[in-house]
Amino acid sequence: MNLRNDHRARLDRRSDAARGNGAAVETRSDAGALEVRGLACAAGRRTVVTDVTFAIQAGETIGIVGPNGTGKTTLLQTLAGVRRPVRGDVIANGQVLHQMSARRRARTVAMVAQDERPPADLRAGEVVALGLTPYLPPWGAGSPHEQQVVQEALATVDLTGFADRPVHRLSGGERQRVLLARALVQNTPILLLDEPTNHLDITHSLDLLAKTRTLNRTVIMALHDLALADRYCDRILVLHNGTAHPLTPPPDALSPEVVDEVFGVHALRIPHPKTGHPHLLITPREPTP
Repeated sequence: MNLRNDHRARLDRRSDAARGNGAAVETRSDAGALEVRGLACAAGRRTVVTDVTFAIQAGETIGIVGPNGTGKTTLLQTLAGVRRPVRGDVIANGQVLHQMSARRRARTVAMVAQDERPPADLRAGEVVALGLTPYLPPWGAGSPHEQQVVQEALATVDLTGFADRPVHRLSGGERQRVLLARALVQNTPILLLDEPTNHLDITHSLDLLAKTRTLNRTVIMALHDLALADRYCDRILVLHNGTAHPLTPPPDALSPEVVDEVFGVHALRIPHPKTGHPHLLITPREPTP
């Protein structure tokens, strides 16, 4: 099953129907290219990262890493349009993100925040269905097709049968997967994930990161675990001292020299004894005598 293509076809039919009823519905490109030019981001009145410039091709999986407080979440929120940049531009599919209408932006970028807490009185299926909002005509209600899309998204994140489960009865990991399902039905070409493995056990963490490689969309995620970023990302952006290193493949972005300078630990990339795939090993610095 290709959830993305099937979902898009259904939403296109809904959009056609809405246009027939006189509702203004925008079309959406599938391209997930993203360009950042001279971006500076602030949390409150404090600028936390400056001079960020990079270009991402459609379909890439990008990791953002850096010590605590270097602006990973702030940068993601700016890329999502949640925060306005202090200066610079975010260009998605050839358009400046912060000049888009809210509906257009919601059809372009979806974000799963690190500690988002949906209203406790909602059920899991209702939270997921919120991702369909950018495609509904004014005062539009969900259709049976859209209910099926919700069920399919929950199945994709291994939550089959959870649609009627109250959010307040979910574990932290289950709630995080519900929010990911909401982002999937939002069906944007660009998906932003802030610490997506937060609250997840190791099995679901690895499963989620593996799924990001099969979503047929551009994925940008902030990660604390350097080994996971090294394993699952095409390229990595390292934030350090208020700016960003060049966006490069993992062996360059997380070279032993960079990891030592930025994180103060030793790194060694060695082949896995069973698969042969390179793995990043992290060890603390030896204490100075």
